[in-house]
Amino acid sequence: MDTQFEYVFPAIRGIQAGREYYVSMCPLRLIPKIFLFDEVEVELVPELRAQRILNHSRVPAMASYLIENKKDYVFSSITASVNGLVKFEPLGEKGDASRVGSLKIDMNSQFIINDGQHRRAAIEIALKTRPELGDETISVVFFIDKGLERCQQMFADLNRYAIRTSPSIGVLYDHRDERAIMSKAVVKQSKAFKDIVEMEKSSLSARSRKLFTLSAIHSANMAIINGREYENVEEVIELCCIYWNEIYKHIPEWRQVQEGKLTSGEVRQSYVHSHAIVLQALGNLGKEITKLPKAQQKERLNLLNELNWKRSNSDQWEGRCMLGGRIQKSSSNVALTTNFLKQRTDLPLTPEEERLEDAFNRGENGH
Repeated sequence: MDTQFEYVFPAIRGIQAGREYYVSMCPLRLIPKIFLFDEVEVELVPELRAQRILNHSRVPAMASYLIENKKDYVFSSITASVNGLVKFEPLGEKGDASRVGSLKIDMNSQFIINDGQHRRAAIEIALKTRPELGDETISVVFFIDKGLERCQQMFADLNRYAIRTSPSIGVLYDHRDERAIMSKAVVKQSKAFKDIVEMEKSSLSARSRKLFTLSAIHSANMAIINGREYENVEEVIELCCIYWNEIYKHIPEWRQVQEGKLTSGEVRQSYVHSHAIVLQALGNLGKEITKLPKAQQKERLNLLNELNWKRSNSDQWEGRCMLGGRIQKSSSNVALTTNFLKQRTDLPLTPEEERLEDAFNRGENGH
C-alpha cells in the first residue's frame, strides 16, 4: 500500500463465486468509527443508494437488548463492502496458513454496510451506556467493493431468502422474557390448552390437529395482564390458568377435540371461538373479569353458556369477528368482538368502546 495509515484485521480468506472475501473479528468500539452512517445518502433517490434508509425506530430496542443482556446476547455478523486499497497477507503460502492472516485496509477506504446497519447503530448507542462492551467483538464479513450496482445486488441477495421467524417459535425459544415463559407455562399447566396448541407455527393448516397457536395464546395472555402489577411470574401464570380453565368449562368443543370426539378442523370451520381474534377478545375480557372477586368472576362467565359460538350465527358475529362469513382480525374487529363479550357478561363498556359500538349499530341499521 502507498499509504502509511491502515486498518489491520486478523482475518480468514474465503472464496464465493470466484471472488475473495474475508472474515474478521472487530472490537465493538471500532464499529461506529469504521462504519460511518452517511447522512448524505439518505437524501439520494433509492436508485443511487447502496442500502435502505436506517429505520431509527428499530434501534432503541436493539440497543436495550445489548445493554440489558451484556452477559447473554447474540449479534450476528455485519456484512460490508470495502471501496479502497485492500491487501491480505497470509501466514504462509500453502494449506490453512494461506487462508489465515492479516487484512490491511487503507484508512481512506469507504465502508458500506450491506447487512447490519441497525446492529451498527445499536452498538453505538449501547457503548455510550456500557463502554466496557467495546472490548467485545462482532464478526465482520468484508467484500471488495465493485461499485454501486454490485453493492445493491449484494443487498438484494443477502435479503432474498430471509424469512422472519414465526411469532410462535419466537415465544417458544425465548427463555429470557418472563412473559414468554409465562405463556409457555400456561399452555403446559392449564386444562384448557392441553394437547391442542401448535407450538411452532403461527398459522394452522386445514389438517392440523391443533386448535390454537402459541402466539395467539401469548397475545391473549398479554391482554389479560396488560397494566396489571404483579410480584412474580408464578402469580400471573396462576391467574391466567384459572381464567382459561374457567372459560374451558363453557366451551365444550375444546374438550371434545382433546377427547377425539371432534376434529380441530371441524371446530375451526364451524365455530368462532378457536380463532385468534376471539381468543384475543377473550383475553381482553379476562383483563376485566379477573379484577372482580372470584365468586363474581364465575357468575359472569356462566353467562357464556348461553352464547352460540357457531359461525352460522351471523346475527351475533357478522361485522364483529366475521365479514361476509369469513373470519377477520383487524383491531376494530377485535374491539367489536370484545364489546360483545363484555355486554354478554354484564361488564360496562368504556366511553371509547361505547362510541365504537354506537358507530357499529348505526351501520347495521343503515343510518
